[in-house]
Amino acid sequence: MGDTFMVVIVIGLTVVLMFVIPLMTMANRTDDVAQLTVSAATSDFADNIRTTGKITPDDYNKYVQTLSSTGNTYEVEFEVKVLDENPSKKAVQVTKDKIGENYYYSVFDSQVKELIENDTKPETYYLKEGDMVSLKAKNISPTFYQQLTNFLYTVVGNDTYTIAAQNTVVVTVNGK
Repeated sequence: MGDTFMVVIVIGLTVVLMFVIPLMTMANRTDDVAQLTVSAATSDFADNIRTTGKITPDDYNKYVQTLSSTGNTYEVEFEVKVLDENPSKKAVQVTKDKIGENYYYSVFDSQVKELIENDTKPETYYLKEGDMVSLKAKNISPTFYQQLTNFLYTVVGNDTYTIAAQNTVVVTVNGK
């Protein structure tokens, strides 16, 4: 009886060592590659916005396509902080180059996406020098590694994600 119990334990450990651990390792590496891809794509898209001064429908679609090539579903959020042309009429020294005199107003992704994802005629969103763009991408579908981890460790979270990237740039050229 004792030998049978030991055989069952040894078989169970063998299964874990031969199948489960390598499977988790490969799933974790897949998440690492996806994280690297998302970080690089977000950085490239932000740098493109910074150097061109515009958000084009083609560039945005390429960015979303690169994200979806990892096999996960992503939520892309961005915020454009537009430098106000008329910072203050009350100030004695009104120069937009002076620190502390610059005012920004925010344009959120729903407003920009409405323009660049228009079904009838997608348009380019133009920025000017000094505007700031903040990008954030995070996966909203659980990856295979997350599913394995949640199953094995029974760690369940509503808002957990493992793959995310964010970048903020200041536009260096006028888009038009």
